[in-house]
Amino acid sequence: MKWLSKVYTGLIMAFLYLPILVLIAFSFNQSKSRAVFTGFTLDWYKELFTNNLILQSLLNTLIVAVISSVLATLIGTSASIGIHRMNKRAKKFVMNVTYLPIINPEIVTGVSLMLLFVFVRTKLNIPLQMGIGTLLIAHITFSLPYVILNVMPKLRQMDNSIYEAALDLGCSPGRAFFKVVLPEIMPGILSGFMMAFTYSLDDFIISYFTSGPNSQTLPVTIYSMTRKKVSPEINALSTILFLVVLAILLAVNIHDARKERKEKANMRV
Repeated sequence: MKWLSKVYTGLIMAFLYLPILVLIAFSFNQSKSRAVFTGFTLDWYKELFTNNLILQSLLNTLIVAVISSVLATLIGTSASIGIHRMNKRAKKFVMNVTYLPIINPEIVTGVSLMLLFVFVRTKLNIPLQMGIGTLLIAHITFSLPYVILNVMPKLRQMDNSIYEAALDLGCSPGRAFFKVVLPEIMPGILSGFMMAFTYSLDDFIISYFTSGPNSQTLPVTIYSMTRKKVSPEINALSTILFLVVLAILLAVNIHDARKERKEKANMRV
């Protein structure tokens, strides 16, 4: 039965990665055809770096993803510490509310945020135009729950006596937090940041309803291009993004493997 499990695993991996391999192959296709490979070329990569629309959309995506994920991480970490100190009933209520944006369909979140921005502009007379600002607010909003849900388990696992010991040894509450609490919950903070960053890069529906004509993100730009015909430049850009993510993943895994080997070697000594 081992061969059957291997075949099953192989089929699943092929189902997941064959489309990506086809995309990479056709990013080097001399023709614009998505069915026939006519020859090898790097022209689409050259044209990609001269396409102002795609490059501007990519820049908007990266700016929004970086800023929103950093702010969501800061706000979410602070909120997690506050929630952790609540009584049981209040904590349960707040955590249930935190789950709502995750369970809620994205289209509902996108439309409601759009209506909120329109209400603020028309009824409250606040000059809030659809653009980078509204995108940042929207992305911070849907990223916050992921940060909170990654940091909260680390706070529950932490031994509070360590923090109290730091206070007894003369640390101020702020110094004890940065020296004791922050290192303990840092893995959760980093996980929350990476999830917020990834979801921000990938988001389409909420960005579609909250972006302006000059602040479109890359997914929105690609969608608008599909109404006519998707340029092979998108294949080239997707290939670059995939290789960058793959390189980061390999670097992290290599770093973790080396760290684990050093810890095992120190334990033997």
